[in-house]
Amino acid sequence: MHSDDSHKRDFSANARLPGIGALAAVIGGLATLAAYVLLNLIHWFTNLFFYGRFSFADHSPALNTLGAWVIVVPVAGGLIVGMMARYGSEKIRGHGIPEAIEAILFGKSRMSPKVAVLKPLSSGIVIGSGGPFGAEGPIIMTGGALGSLLAQCVRLTAAERKTLLVAGAAAGMTAVFGTPVAAVLLAVELLLFEWRPRSFLPVALACAVAGFARALVFGTDPLFAMQTPPPHALALGSCVIAGLLSGALASGLSASLYKVEDLFKRLPLHWSWWPAIGGLAVGIGGFIEPRALGVGYDVIGDLLHQHILLQAAIAILAVKSVIWVIALGSGTSGGVLAPLLMLGAGLGSVLGHVLPGGDPALWPLVCMAATLGATLGAPLTAIVFAFGLTHDSNALLPLLAATLVAHGFATVVMKRSIMTEKIARRGYHIYREYGVDPLERHYVDEVMTRQVDTIDAGVSVREARARYFGASQQRRAWPVVRDGRVLGVADRAMLEAVRADDALDQPIGALFAGRSADVALPEETCRQIAARLAVHGLERLPVVNSRETMRLVGIVSRSDLVKLSLAHFEEETKRERFRRIGIGGNAKRRYPPVRRAG
Repeated sequence: MHSDDSHKRDFSANARLPGIGALAAVIGGLATLAAYVLLNLIHWFTNLFFYGRFSFADHSPALNTLGAWVIVVPVAGGLIVGMMARYGSEKIRGHGIPEAIEAILFGKSRMSPKVAVLKPLSSGIVIGSGGPFGAEGPIIMTGGALGSLLAQCVRLTAAERKTLLVAGAAAGMTAVFGTPVAAVLLAVELLLFEWRPRSFLPVALACAVAGFARALVFGTDPLFAMQTPPPHALALGSCVIAGLLSGALASGLSASLYKVEDLFKRLPLHWSWWPAIGGLAVGIGGFIEPRALGVGYDVIGDLLHQHILLQAAIAILAVKSVIWVIALGSGTSGGVLAPLLMLGAGLGSVLGHVLPGGDPALWPLVCMAATLGATLGAPLTAIVFAFGLTHDSNALLPLLAATLVAHGFATVVMKRSIMTEKIARRGYHIYREYGVDPLERHYVDEVMTRQVDTIDAGVSVREARARYFGASQQRRAWPVVRDGRVLGVADRAMLEAVRADDALDQPIGALFAGRSADVALPEETCRQIAARLAVHGLERLPVVNSRETMRLVGIVSRSDLVKLSLAHFEEETKRERFRRIGIGGNAKRRYPPVRRAG
């Protein structure tokens, strides 16, 4: 073990973190402004389409007096957005989060200015014309685009751009719902694909800024304030039932959505016409059940507070699920969180009449979170999100139980979530489980070979080739040193490239004149070394105490790094038993350790 362990830390140091954090804080403010613009666009278009007036007042489309003409309104909105996507940017199609994930993982976190402008505008038109969507997906996409655009104006790495893109997305969600902690968890569970201070802290800072800024714009009250009584012990069984049914609802919605999307792809029409067809379904559904139109925050609140009768709740659940699946499958622009909240709350309203152990108002909230968590594959986000929307602390335990059951059900039944299925259909597979890389957990000084055979820099090329790379060659490459200082690493290919007789008689150290040696430092992680070996096409690196002195202290090779992965593999797959548990009189007997490998 290296005598100085001061370089070993719980988290990697990053001198650029303050600068990235400052940019994230700016993005948090911009995302709040974007959320304010988006919500006002939705209000303006709702008033225009359903009431024929220019106003930013918040009016529900369910109160319209258009009669059968209401069927035409969503068709018009879908037609406009289809043309915007065709002649503006196809990236505005969909519900926003998959597009953000795709940009993060496969687009180096670069998004275009068109998306930042057209996504909120198109979503305002679709939702304002009755589309059964929420504002969160579009604002996540818009906030992410703002973060990406600001990052593209500064000299940053792709990883740093990703952080700022996610900061904008999470800040946008915070601004819409007032749930900063849930937004940070959404970033961790769905967008960042890592758990590092370099990304987590800027995202959290952006959400904090957006949370404070939202208080100035929208106030500080929770969106659906409520308080249920503490649940009884019987509620545990009810939570399991609610979780299973919510997981089934989430799985059914996801499967139905992509079945509908496949049907649209079979139509002999250009995709720009599909949103208008989806709008027709929305219009018919809105004529049957007007409360299924639009964002529906007021309907969600009524479901949570038990202000809607059972028959009405069933009607809303049925109509909303059908028109949402058809509209989203048509490729229009809109979010998924608010519809999932309404559908989950509708399921809970129905179950609230039969499930024991808790207040009837508890189950709409529980099913709302469970359905959301199972659909997104983000259970912690859903739990904290439900608490942030209601501030109902008594519901936390039922939320935990039901949401985790729903998530477990969905992970068994579904190969992918509603978010990743869309990306998989474009040819990109996303594996969402991640852990600490074993190469990140170990340092060079833990795995390097300390006793190193070297070639003296004064030895001639001819002699080195004969002595070290002849028939009795023992190493593929040898460090070349002068007075303990590393000049580089010699291999057979390097020496055989020397042809002239006078060059063969020169010292081998002359081959490294003007070259900077590729080396490793004891305090570097094995992940850094693996990347360096890959970039330079090397198999081993000499380890020096510092780049200034270049004193050789060891050598690290690919095989040293592979051993770490082997140890990790054994931890994951090797099953062992060290003790037997005795029963009765046998409990006092001693057994030698028994190992069973499988």
